[in-house]
Amino acid sequence: MFTGIIEAQGQIRSIQAHGQDTRMGFEVGAEFMNGVSVGDSIAVNGVCLTAIELGPDHFHADLSAETLGATTAAQWLVDQRVNLEPALTLAKPLGGHLVSGHVDGIGHLRSTAEDARSLRMNFELPAALACYVARKGSITIDGISLTVNAIEGAVFGVNIVPHTLSCTTLGQLQIGQPVNLEVDLIARYLERLLTASEVSP
Repeated sequence: MFTGIIEAQGQIRSIQAHGQDTRMGFEVGAEFMNGVSVGDSIAVNGVCLTAIELGPDHFHADLSAETLGATTAAQWLVDQRVNLEPALTLAKPLGGHLVSGHVDGIGHLRSTAEDARSLRMNFELPAALACYVARKGSITIDGISLTVNAIEGAVFGVNIVPHTLSCTTLGQLQIGQPVNLEVDLIARYLERLLTASEVSP
């Protein structure tokens, strides 16, 4: 589990195909790697990956064909910057919202506009996910916990404050660029509970 509060930006240093799977190397500051062990979960642009090889300022992870097909990871490039967050611990404050690191779908940046000191960003998400997004609800974009400020059809808007722009990769996005989306877990479980009650005898 994660919180959607990005703790560092890293850089992709290597991409090696292994059949249908891929191994990637990520470079990050030594401070982030302090305390990370082999087998730990790390969210990379919102994708939960397992660290399988460590160095003082880097780690490697394997990405399955399922992960490559369900996220933007298949489009990642060497030298690309990525958002990083280590797994949540009980001693850590829940500053964002509960995030699983299991991407629900791929969205695309549709437009941006200055909004006072914030940057308003509008994203289009797959139509099947629109029902899980609500105004003032939470959504995760490339691993970042954000508040939905507007939703119309399959397009939703979020306001990005200067701190978030400087600490994440959001400011580097181009119009039309794909992003990983994870909807609020509560919405997912609520749907499941309602569906289960409808089919119960």
